[in-house]
Amino acid sequence: MPGRQVYLDNSATTRPYPEVTRAVLEAMEEYYGNPSSLHKKGVEASRVLGHAREAVAASLGVGTGEIVFTGGGTEAINLALKGALPGRRGRHVITTAVEHPAVLNACEQLKAQGVEVTVLPVDGQGVLEPRQLQETLREDTYLVSVMYVNNEVGAVQPLEKIAAVLADFRQGGRKLLWHVDAVQAYGKLSVRPRELGVDLLSVSAHKVHGPKGVGALYVVPHTKLQPLLAGGGQEHGRRSGTENVSAIAGFGVAAEVVAREAQGEAGKIFSLKKKLVDGVLAAVPGAILNGPVCRQDNPCCAPQIANISFPGLRGEILLHSLEERGIYVSTGSACASRKNQGSHVLKAMGVTEELLEGAVRFSLSPMTTVEEIDYTVEQTAAVVQELYALI
Repeated sequence: MPGRQVYLDNSATTRPYPEVTRAVLEAMEEYYGNPSSLHKKGVEASRVLGHAREAVAASLGVGTGEIVFTGGGTEAINLALKGALPGRRGRHVITTAVEHPAVLNACEQLKAQGVEVTVLPVDGQGVLEPRQLQETLREDTYLVSVMYVNNEVGAVQPLEKIAAVLADFRQGGRKLLWHVDAVQAYGKLSVRPRELGVDLLSVSAHKVHGPKGVGALYVVPHTKLQPLLAGGGQEHGRRSGTENVSAIAGFGVAAEVVAREAQGEAGKIFSLKKKLVDGVLAAVPGAILNGPVCRQDNPCCAPQIANISFPGLRGEILLHSLEERGIYVSTGSACASRKNQGSHVLKAMGVTEELLEGAVRFSLSPMTTVEEIDYTVEQTAAVVQELYALI
């Protein structure tokens, strides 16, 4: 294994910030009490939770009472989708074909409870046409779930236009909840659920250089949600179980960085992404970018994710060939890679089987450097040329 290490799989997970690691360790060593305990150690742990909750809430521009800590983004999504069902008169849910498996599989479970699920198609960039949503809304629609940034191709959904469609539908007192999976948007784009009229919004710590095993769900006040877990009534009665104080402490530190630096870092990350995309497409004849056109003025293009297909090659082979040179990428969603069924996102976008098989995802972070991008472009071109020579 070469000494050089270039990590470009940040959509799967990120390297924790040093200050996050310190916060986690400090909480484990010093603030190990149960936050529900009345003695000093419990009070100390409760304060750590309170500080982290303030940080996460501030990063989203919401109140502390609107944040529910969960065991990760997947749990936050499941709490939003499944918890919203009990007590609803409507039995219709709308989502899109490019959602994360946490959303799509939760919808499959809702079907078993008699819910009708409409899965809307997307265009060749992976973007939903808001008019399709408008035409699909019904009197019995009680939930719409649309992700902010797609985890495989970096397509940004037009949330402002979707918000306008839903606002029109809600006129006259129609009851409807809107959930946004903001896991890949958080820390890269502005995530302000109140401004958009979002009711439920899920985020995850380990996508923003925080610890794994902790996420959060924003819940607009007065929203009825049935808890997934029965127990002691922690997290405002929405998520029972003793809170993971150390992980939440690290999440709070990561959220402080998000609130302080996210907008400034986005431009830098996008410049590096464009350098990567332009470099690879120029160096590898036939390589094709999947998803939104990589331009600063393209509102559908997220700053950190680039999905590129290399026709005639298998993405998995290319992945391991790059790994031998110290470059870490992926072939798509880490949550779906074990199933080896091909990307449902690329299929929904109409990508051909050949391009689907040869797709590789590069995902950047604030830790990515110009030198790493230059090395990646150089090595990708070399590896592809070597693999083509073997065909």
